[in-house]
Amino acid sequence: MAAELTAHELIAKHRPTLDQALEAIRTRAYWSPHPEHPKAYGENGSLDAAAGKAAFDALLGGRLDLGQPGTDDWVGGESSPYGIELGVEYPHADLDALLTAMKSGQRAWRDVGAEMRAVVCLEILKRISDRTHEFAHAVMHTSGQAFMMAFQAGGPHAQDRGLEAVAYAYVEQVRTPDTAEWTKPQGKRDPLALTKQFTPVPRGIALLIGCNTFPTWNGYPGLFASLATGNAVLVKPHPRAVLPLALTVQVARQVLAEAGFDPDLVALAAERPGEGIAKTLATRPEIRIIDYTGSTVFGDWLEANARQAQVYTEKAGVNTVIVDSTDTYKGMLSNLAFSLSLYSGQMCTTPQNLLIPRDGIRTEEGPKTFDEVVADLARAVDGLLGDDARANALLGAIVNPDVKARLEAAAGLGEVALASREITNPEFPDAVVRTPVIVKLDGAKPDDEAAYMSECFGPVSFAVAVDSAADAVELLRRTIREKGAMTVGAYTTDEEVEGAIQEACLEEAAQLSLNLTGGVYVNQTAAFSDFHGSGGNPAANSALCDGAFVANRFRVVEVRREA
Repeated sequence: MAAELTAHELIAKHRPTLDQALEAIRTRAYWSPHPEHPKAYGENGSLDAAAGKAAFDALLGGRLDLGQPGTDDWVGGESSPYGIELGVEYPHADLDALLTAMKSGQRAWRDVGAEMRAVVCLEILKRISDRTHEFAHAVMHTSGQAFMMAFQAGGPHAQDRGLEAVAYAYVEQVRTPDTAEWTKPQGKRDPLALTKQFTPVPRGIALLIGCNTFPTWNGYPGLFASLATGNAVLVKPHPRAVLPLALTVQVARQVLAEAGFDPDLVALAAERPGEGIAKTLATRPEIRIIDYTGSTVFGDWLEANARQAQVYTEKAGVNTVIVDSTDTYKGMLSNLAFSLSLYSGQMCTTPQNLLIPRDGIRTEEGPKTFDEVVADLARAVDGLLGDDARANALLGAIVNPDVKARLEAAAGLGEVALASREITNPEFPDAVVRTPVIVKLDGAKPDDEAAYMSECFGPVSFAVAVDSAADAVELLRRTIREKGAMTVGAYTTDEEVEGAIQEACLEEAAQLSLNLTGGVYVNQTAAFSDFHGSGGNPAANSALCDGAFVANRFRVVEVRREA
């Protein structure tokens, strides 16, 4: 296969970016090569806003032919949470034929080495970045995210996470040298001398099982970690969110072919309605790595049944915020209101349980009772979302009927401190847009525990009255251990309470944010610096992104020869 992109060109173009990524994960300082602002695009081959929207519109009602082998049908059926039919058709694969084809290019991909794999991945990410406006519309109309969030989280932030995974993959592969000369003295006899060769070898075909809410942000770490470590990757999108990952596969196949590699190293497995091919694929012997984001039930099933594969899961947890005391009361309320509202709470990092002492909290404004804190928080959410245009820009749309049903049922679980209301989106009148609900519960009542100790994914939060800060810490600890948590937040001015919360999070392996009152929120993480999940509690068995996330996607095989 003749390469249009030579190794020299790709290394010259992308090695500086790779080196900056390596430095960023070493220092954990802020860095991103992908602009967050929509106006930054439109030059050097990237699509501006109008061109990106036109490119998205051109996809609607069409067929996305990826040119991959084994296509036996065409499938589709995505409907935007904003109420429009996408009408895009994707190739449906004969799995036997497709998986066989995916193996054929692995030897050349393995033998080319870690650096070349990394820069090919960076070229894929660069081309995706150039089409960020197009991808943003694809993410928006499959996830229900509002446009700006779809643009940032589905675009540059997702691309950052993909690049982060490539950087970690590169570090782990070059930790062992390619060759070594080994000489062992034997006294008066001639020394023993060996030449040793070390090769990172991939496990096989990786399966990426995509999610509905963050198809690129949650999908890119596993995709690029596997590809950069030499594995072929089969992408199985969520049936409601195929388009963003299908476009990703399209770009990856184009770049691989231009770089002289088999494009079948990356392929798409779209499914017919109700076909449920994830279980079928997950237990096939060809699949040696699985990345999954979604429900705990299916994540647990994968961990138990996909025994032939290394399984990386991000499931569900019950995220908790302890409110003990604060010296920035209005800042705390504003920060929490935004955290509860962003994307209608449809984030695995959104706080659910707010643990507040029933006797109230200390603030710089004086003491506040439990009821006052909850009422003030409700007013803060109302104030944030009082303008419908602003509310639509923050909330997006409810992603599926299950979330809407949970939201409606939550009002019956306790005393409603903030009722959810319906908002009309004038641009998309069929969108389902709802503000959050806050329900008061009592941590001492067993009937209430059944509600707050279960994940209620969506714009639902529980204000839980507890006897003391110590009781809050104990409930936090139990929640993490039994249910898992992707995030923990806390507000306290008491050093002893802060120490107890921190110790609970260290022992139970949960990521903690303390006293956030500004423009950083508990449900947001930054690539190259923050770890998303820990892999140490039931919410996820891996973290995005660390060495453990990439190192077991390959093994090092040694060949020894006498010197």
